[in-house]
Amino acid sequence: MRLNASVIALCVGLLASQWATADELPQRWVSAGGALSEWVTALGAESKLVGVDTTSQHPESLKALPSIGYQRQLSAEGILSLRPQILVGTEEMGPPPVLSQIRSAGVKVELFSAQADLPTLQHTLQHLGRLLGREQQAGQLFQGYQQQLEQQQAWVVQAQRQHTAPGVLLLLGHAGGKTLIAGRDTAADWLLQQAGARNLATHTGYKPFSVESLAGLNPQVLVFSDRSLTGDAARVALFKESPVLASTPAAKAGRVVELDPTLLVGGLGPRLPDSLKRLSGAFYPQAKPAQ
Repeated sequence: MRLNASVIALCVGLLASQWATADELPQRWVSAGGALSEWVTALGAESKLVGVDTTSQHPESLKALPSIGYQRQLSAEGILSLRPQILVGTEEMGPPPVLSQIRSAGVKVELFSAQADLPTLQHTLQHLGRLLGREQQAGQLFQGYQQQLEQQQAWVVQAQRQHTAPGVLLLLGHAGGKTLIAGRDTAADWLLQQAGARNLATHTGYKPFSVESLAGLNPQVLVFSDRSLTGDAARVALFKESPVLASTPAAKAGRVVELDPTLLVGGLGPRLPDSLKRLSGAFYPQAKPAQ
């Protein structure tokens, strides 16, 4: 059976259009956001990254890429020296004059929301999928992520049928500097709720720690995250900066849990479901571990 010449021409035209679209997709990426860098990697496009910011610590291989500095304090010269075709980041990225310089140099700048919720994540993955030409993979990633969070919530509901949700404070430090308490409308608050805790902080955003702010709260668990230190060094720095924490029920019971600070930057990232399981285990130690 012979194909009509017009049909052949149409097929060739469609293929050529697809190839042209693929060629037009940006191939040299710079990412200024830990979660975004992780999602680009999860979508199988790590090889397109030519530079990342200091919050992009996972996977380990990203640390070998040129650093463009902290996401809020970017330099146009440093980024442009990497000859990127696209710069991705959240609305936390800046400063604005630097972004304007980068746009003026012909680099596409794509801003994503850092809001911690599933609708925002779905939009983020859809957008990344289009920019990478991997929309199907992006959809599959979101479906799998959503299923993990649904399983997490089912586990929390079951645990709370037998145990009272613990009162928790999440403390953010920086190499022994002034400690901040995570309040409402933060990624930290979302994370605590998803893990089954009651965030005892009632303010909005991050607020400097004070003796007065701790009065009457009596947290059963302390979650701490330091942007420079890890392990015992971070724990020592926390209690040195805020010694009153040592008198809390959480500290006396040894219920002090460390959290990777990069999980709190740039919206929901791929590692959050596993981190939620670990936190839930610390919040409900007598419950059966989540699968």
